[in-house]
Amino acid sequence: MLTEPAPQTMRLSLTLTLLLLGAWGIPGGLGDRAPLTATAPQLDDEEKYSAHMPAHLRCDACRAVAYQMWQHLAKAEAKLHTRDSGGQQELSESVYTDILDQSCSQTWQGYGVREVNQVKRLTGPGLSKGPEPNISVMITGGPWPTRLSMTCLHYLGEFGEDQIYEAHQQGREALEALLCGGPQGACSEEAPVTKTEL
Repeated sequence: MLTEPAPQTMRLSLTLTLLLLGAWGIPGGLGDRAPLTATAPQLDDEEKYSAHMPAHLRCDACRAVAYQMWQHLAKAEAKLHTRDSGGQQELSESVYTDILDQSCSQTWQGYGVREVNQVKRLTGPGLSKGPEPNISVMITGGPWPTRLSMTCLHYLGEFGEDQIYEAHQQGREALEALLCGGPQGACSEEAPVTKTEL
């Protein structure tokens, strides 16, 4: 059974159509500009098939993990904070351990890879840095959620929940510095690539 569109929907569609058509006919409107185009990044075999995060994306992945850990812990702390509590309360060890595990086992669906200025970058919440392109294509899903989850679990194992929570209490930057900084960190210039990861 066919139904007629609601009058408001028709008015909105008609108005939008007229605006778009008008923009093409107005000097300085959309018609005078070069068309915007974007192509999906061309992924190499490592980016497509490796179980591990490619070396050139590890810094972005580390920053994404640090952001998600910080977000999850901050939300849990905000639930503890009440008007009567008088200040920020600390999470118990069992609570922050569970929260950090949850941050690693999430879906990671907001993350993917896109090409910015001919450089492939991991993008998603907590990763915007620098000028954004006018238009771009982001590849999500596939191996990226699993790789981010594995990266997150790696940092939990390497630093432990206690050290991560202590850094979190000092702020997001301190947490990112713990996980990603230092001479061997994912964001250092000399970050090693081990043969077991290839």
